Amino acid sequence: MRVVLTWRDKAEHCINDIAFKPDGTQLILAAGDRLLVYDTSDGTLLQPLKGHKDTVYCVAYAKDGKRFASGSADKSVIIWTSKLEGILKLFAQFSLLSKDLSCFQIWSVMPSLHLHLIFLGLHKTVRVTAIHKAPKGQIQNQPGQHSEHNDSIQCVSYNPVTHQLASCSSSDFGLWSPEQKSVSKDKSSSKIICCSWTNDGQYLALGLFSGIISIRNKNGEEKVKIERPGGSLSPIWSICWNPSRQCNFEQLLTVYNNNDAEGVIVNTNFQEIPSTLKSAVYSSQGSEAEEEEPKEQDDNLEEHNDILAVADWGQKLSFYQLSGKQIGKDRVLNFDPCCISYFSKGEYILLGGSDKQASLFTKDGVRLGTVGEQNSWVWTCRVKPDSNYVVVGCQDGTISFYQLIFSTVHGLYKDRYAYRDSMTDVIVQHLITEQKVRIKCKELVKKIAIYRNRLAIQLPEKILIYELYSEDSSDMHYRVKERIVKKFECNLLVVCASHIILCQEKRLQCLSFSGVKEREWQMESLIRYIKVIGGPPGREGLLVGLKNGQILKIFVDNLFAIVLLKQATAVRCLDMSASRKKLAVVDENDTCLVYDIHTKELLFQEPNANSVAWNTQCEDMLCFSGGGYLNIKASTFPVHRQKLQGFVVGYNGSKIFCLHVFSISAVEVPQSAPMYQYLDRKMFKEAYQIACLGVTDTDWRELAMEALEGLDFETAKKAFIRVQDLRYLELISSIEERKKRGETNNDLFLADVFSYQGKFHEAAKLYKRSGHENLALEMYTDLRMFECAKDFLGSGDPKETKMLITKQADWARNIKEPKAAVEMYISAGEHVKAIEICGDHGWVDTLIDIARKLDKAEREPLLLCATYLKKLDSPGYAAETYLKMGDLKSLVQLHVETQCWDEAFALGEKHPEFKDDIYVPYAQWLAENDRFEEAQQAFHKAGRQREAVQVLEQLTDNAVAESRFNDAAYYYWMLSMQCLDIAQDPAQKDVMLGKFHHFQRLAELYHGYHAIHRHTEDPFSVHGPETLFNISRFLLHSLPKDTPSGISKVKILFTLAKQSKALGAYRLARHAYDKLRGLYIPARFQKSIELGTLTIRAKPFHDSEELVPLCYRCSTNNPLLNNLGNVCINCRQPFIFSASSYDVLHLVEFCLEEGITDEEAISLIDLEAPRPKREDRQQETVNNSSQILQLVETKDSMGDEDPFTAKLSFEQGGSEFVPVVVSRLVLRSMSRRDVIIKRWPPPLRWQYFRSLLPDASITMCPSCFQVGGHSSSSCVLFSATFALRCPSGRPGPWEEEHIHSSKLGKRLGCPRPYLHSMCI
Repeated sequence: MRVVLTWRDKAEHCINDIAFKPDGTQLILAAGDRLLVYDTSDGTLLQPLKGHKDTVYCVAYAKDGKRFASGSADKSVIIWTSKLEGILKLFAQFSLLSKDLSCFQIWSVMPSLHLHLIFLGLHKTVRVTAIHKAPKGQIQNQPGQHSEHNDSIQCVSYNPVTHQLASCSSSDFGLWSPEQKSVSKDKSSSKIICCSWTNDGQYLALGLFSGIISIRNKNGEEKVKIERPGGSLSPIWSICWNPSRQCNFEQLLTVYNNNDAEGVIVNTNFQEIPSTLKSAVYSSQGSEAEEEEPKEQDDNLEEHNDILAVADWGQKLSFYQLSGKQIGKDRVLNFDPCCISYFSKGEYILLGGSDKQASLFTKDGVRLGTVGEQNSWVWTCRVKPDSNYVVVGCQDGTISFYQLIFSTVHGLYKDRYAYRDSMTDVIVQHLITEQKVRIKCKELVKKIAIYRNRLAIQLPEKILIYELYSEDSSDMHYRVKERIVKKFECNLLVVCASHIILCQEKRLQCLSFSGVKEREWQMESLIRYIKVIGGPPGREGLLVGLKNGQILKIFVDNLFAIVLLKQATAVRCLDMSASRKKLAVVDENDTCLVYDIHTKELLFQEPNANSVAWNTQCEDMLCFSGGGYLNIKASTFPVHRQKLQGFVVGYNGSKIFCLHVFSISAVEVPQSAPMYQYLDRKMFKEAYQIACLGVTDTDWRELAMEALEGLDFETAKKAFIRVQDLRYLELISSIEERKKRGETNNDLFLADVFSYQGKFHEAAKLYKRSGHENLALEMYTDLRMFECAKDFLGSGDPKETKMLITKQADWARNIKEPKAAVEMYISAGEHVKAIEICGDHGWVDTLIDIARKLDKAEREPLLLCATYLKKLDSPGYAAETYLKMGDLKSLVQLHVETQCWDEAFALGEKHPEFKDDIYVPYAQWLAENDRFEEAQQAFHKAGRQREAVQVLEQLTDNAVAESRFNDAAYYYWMLSMQCLDIAQDPAQKDVMLGKFHHFQRLAELYHGYHAIHRHTEDPFSVHGPETLFNISRFLLHSLPKDTPSGISKVKILFTLAKQSKALGAYRLARHAYDKLRGLYIPARFQKSIELGTLTIRAKPFHDSEELVPLCYRCSTNNPLLNNLGNVCINCRQPFIFSASSYDVLHLVEFCLEEGITDEEAISLIDLEAPRPKREDRQQETVNNSSQILQLVETKDSMGDEDPFTAKLSFEQGGSEFVPVVVSRLVLRSMSRRDVIIKRWPPPLRWQYFRSLLPDASITMCPSCFQVGGHSSSSCVLFSATFALRCPSGRPGPWEEEHIHSSKLGKRLGCPRPYLHSMCI
């Protein structure tokens, strides 16, 4: 720190107080009974102000700079404007008596009620009355009393925010604000000597003569009371709040609590901790002594970042928080302080007093030095706002205006920079990682030196040596290694591994870390520059520059200095290259000179330099700064210049360390310019070294390209690795492999390089020159430069021309030019590629043109054409193409896929070998379209019986699962017929016949159950009670032990019970209800069954005789509930049921004797022997589908006995069923009209049935061979109420609709295309 006296003046009286105008242009002094206004720039007295009648003790300027106030021993306060005009404004209960008084404000403290003022020619008489409400415990003026000070004004202070003015006297203090018309005044227990507002204007601190500090809010209420040690023996003479809001309590506590420690290292900034401020009284040590409960609820007050500096006449300096807690311990001053003042940013404290000098302290209270020594007590001192200027006022009237110059104290070694901060701290900064560490020394730091892992700090009375904890280059933790407790005076300080070097004018001293002087060197001239240039520990070398131009090299273990060279001008800055072969010097003429150390030759010189530094990683690079520019010089190339403020202090790689004002920064400087200078001279290796220091990616790529063209593959490879260009790395790798194999043709290598760089014509020339024209041609074709390739090729080989056209077509295809590609492919003979493009784009016309032009021997392109035509929905063109090829199998597949069945069948007729390929897909298609009969026929034609059966089985299962029982009957009938067809194979006859009978039985069951299901599920029934009664009896007697899937016994028994009860078969109904009791009954039938079970008990225990079935063979009445099933209990003859009403028909089955064939039996029956004459008792009706014979009269006139009837009587009876066997004679006696024949296909035998009642008509379905009868004698077949279908699924002849026999037979595939009907 250096102090410069700017100006000095002397007044006639003691300088009691000083105040700066906030902008710093004016200085207000309280001297005697006047105010003196000075110009701060040159010390000119601008104007003396007279207004007080006695000594002016205090003066204060408002923060806004509009007014200032002065207090005097005449008990008055005058408010002055910034124009140096006094204004008077009175505080009264009523408005002012004169409008002219609005610009003049005085607090009258005179005892009389009338005040006569004569000031600046203004004569007014006013009456002052101040009325206010004082807080409890304070004096309150009663109405009619005066608001006035009774003693001299000791201090005044403006609120920095609200501009409220506090004026303090020996016995009280008052608060006044421009917005109010009254003064709030409070009594004081002791004389108030000083006062100060907090930064936010919320609190006012009062320093009392009794040694007490009172902190009050802006309403005057006391919140904190601090009792200092010594009491009235240590009056509080000056207090001041730190103006900085960034002050950190914890850091201050760290410093104060470590007074005995040296070099406290702080790495972390503590955060501010808010708390609640309460009214409290504190003892001298800052601990809380007692706490008073506030009598009124106070606002929540947050702890502020305000620190109060207190100077008392106990010769101590103390610091307090706003809460009243003391920070650290008291600092002994050894003199009586009269004034204390903070710098604008709060970093320093200015203190003056009885020691006749103004002293500079840190904000922590550490003394830094003397600002200016005086001849008398320093009564007041202030700091000019936002500057390093201070003013000192003395008791003898001397006014001194000083400028404080804080010099930069720092040290640099490679990437570590140490500098002084806040005068007592040292910050070590790592310039690469930006890490920082703070070392708090608690004393003035005078010098700093850093070298490798050593750090030396010179304090006023000692030198501290620090070392790093580890050898890690990024470690920032220092610890104290040695202390040299001795006062040294030196100009420069240098530290080595084991020594410190002190520079004192012309002398250098080498001291060990213990403080012992080991060597000393005496120079011929003043030492201007010194630098450690490295070396083994304990043998480091120093580079020393003298004012006389001499440059020396000194080793710390050697007494003799080595003269490197001598120049004519004084040395300002020095640096030595990394290899220690070159020396750079900046002289006093701002010239940078570079010498060869060995030859002492001046290599070059550059003007406008103030500092210089060699690059520590490159021997031939240095930089120097000057004139606002940074200059970089490589080897002997011209200087590259760019703007840069500051001084160059280091150069490491691409980082230049620049000191600007008080901070150092690492500037990243691309080394592009020197790199290009090397590239211009084809010095690739040197350029690579420069690039390694730091250049952009573009520069790296340029270096790589230049080295590649220069065939320096090693350098190019390294450069391409840096930019991660795998493409060029592969090229270099391939070239290196070829060189290993013995290739030495550099033209060929360079041609490859040019082709990679896009210099195709140059590459082609080199290829041709090296005898590799094929590579040039390949390059052009790969690049789609076909015209260039043709020009290069000229009139060459046609094969190569065709190859070019093909590649050009490939290129046209890739760039989405398909039409051009097709034309070129066709011209080149690449038909497959042309067809692929046409097919992908759907060009049918082009495809068929290509197919028609192709020869039939070219099967691959023709087949591809046909495939694409088929995909493009052009089956006709595809068929044409297949025919041209003669590929009939593909043609068949085409017809099948397009479902052109007629064409497929026609082709199958001509070529039977494709029958399977046609009918199997046809059958599948029919099945998918619900045309199952035709599908089966197709399967039969294709010989796929298994598939036909599987389709029907699946359909049957689905029908049963969906309760479509009529469909299920139809499917089972079809399955049975399918099995019968398969049974023609002798190997499968027995199995298939068994399945046939099983499926026939299931078809009958499901056909009958369909009516039961509809009766129980539908709300209305289409069947009469007798029909439902017969069907349920038929099902009950026909069901096997394992009930088929889907058939419900509950529904059958429920229907039987209900219809039996309705028709009078009470016994059978009772039996059905009893059976139902053993079954699980659905909830919807539960109520009906329970009711029927109860009501049937009231009925007779017998069945109606009308319902009893009759056996037409033995004329036996059978019970309704037959344990034998649907056979006669006497003759065991199976009953033949009507397929419509399920009545027992008057048919008896008979068999033929051995030796009688079916054809013979038919011929015998057709002969029909003469019968007895009848008298017109019969009427015959013939229609298109049936032949009906009806009896007109009921009286039978036949006289002779029928041979068939005799046969029945002869064979009647027995426990075993004996079928009726007829001979030729019996057959000859039968009428064709009385016989029904079921003509089953082989291997089944035909079945013959004889009707025994001539008055009933019977009709048989030619498909399923089901028979039906009708009781009516009319010619109408049956009523429309019978809507049953035969198991074959076709409309039976008993339905209302009549179908022509030939049409029905054709659709159903019946063996005989007609309906067989008869009437007896």
